[in-house]
Amino acid sequence: MAPEFDLDLCDCEVIHEDVVNKVRGALLPGEDYSDLAQLMKNFADGTRVRILHALEMHEMCVCDLAALLGLTKSAVSHQLKNLRLARLVKNRREGQVVYYSLADDHVKLIIDMGLEHLQEEK
Repeated sequence: MAPEFDLDLCDCEVIHEDVVNKVRGALLPGEDYSDLAQLMKNFADGTRVRILHALEMHEMCVCDLAALLGLTKSAVSHQLKNLRLARLVKNRREGQVVYYSLADDHVKLIIDMGLEHLQEEK
């Protein structure tokens, strides 16, 4: 019977300085990683992700999103505010109605890649 090995454990005592130095030179300032973590937090809420996915398909107003998702207008407005502050959605006014859409193609790409990744796991 073969011994079991913990593949996550590194028992080596050698530091691969060339690799460490190369990666160290490519790392961003710590503040950039904090900003990225803040951005990703918006994708950690199912309601916000559902709103983003709906807006990927079509721009919608608060009332449309509330009806679609079975939420109150207040709940949708609260989430849209968070998404707008994170620059994930934008809005435009037409008369008294405010329509929301994804801020740019990067947001669509994040959603699509996440969904594609989940499908690969199944």
